[in-house]
Amino acid sequence: MIELINVSKSFTLHNQGSAVIPVMEHANLKVAAGECVGLIGASGAGKSTLMRLIYGNYLAAAGQIEIGTVDVAQAAPREILTLRRDTLGYVSQFLRVVPRVATLDVVAEPLLALGVAVDEAQARAAELLTKLNIPERLWGLSPTTFSGGEQQRVNIARGFAHTYPALLLDEPTASLDAENRATVLSLIIDAKSRGAAIIGIFHDEAARNAVCDRFVDVSDFTPSRVA
Repeated sequence: MIELINVSKSFTLHNQGSAVIPVMEHANLKVAAGECVGLIGASGAGKSTLMRLIYGNYLAAAGQIEIGTVDVAQAAPREILTLRRDTLGYVSQFLRVVPRVATLDVVAEPLLALGVAVDEAQARAAELLTKLNIPERLWGLSPTTFSGGEQQRVNIARGFAHTYPALLLDEPTASLDAENRATVLSLIIDAKSRGAAIIGIFHDEAARNAVCDRFVDVSDFTPSRVA
């Protein structure tokens, strides 16, 4: 479902004499449906860079990034937007939403974008918000006013609202209490059981071991950093 073939990435520092910093080289990775792969490696090794390449936030310098039938490395912006709407979900560490939109609508939005009826989308949103212990009295408020932990749980609810065939998870259990952490792990396990291909970054070792089928050390893809 997710496959990287000889993916490379570098950054050009235009404010430093156009120095070229190679950050990834010959990255190969394949994630099957129903499998969760954990990315490991020291801080700065390229875990977040790899996730951003897969999601299309960064453009690969070389190689293929195939999500189903779409090669993200070659896809037009419109194709990437369609991929994100239909196929590829991303739960980041930080909630980024339009201010003043109610929390219930923030979580329901991925379903509404797919044409799901408002009542059905909001019912799914309410189910997830309840599971993640966001009080109903807050559902009509913008999550931009919430605490960091509450915002993270809203972000998780939004990321799991649609049954994406592929999921990217960036620290989904960071800073959560034991009850909410267990709920998130249950959501990941349920996604695997329905066949989602998942790539995750987990600094929580116990959580990582609970849901990941195997691990990939991104340090193996990091070239010597020579300008």
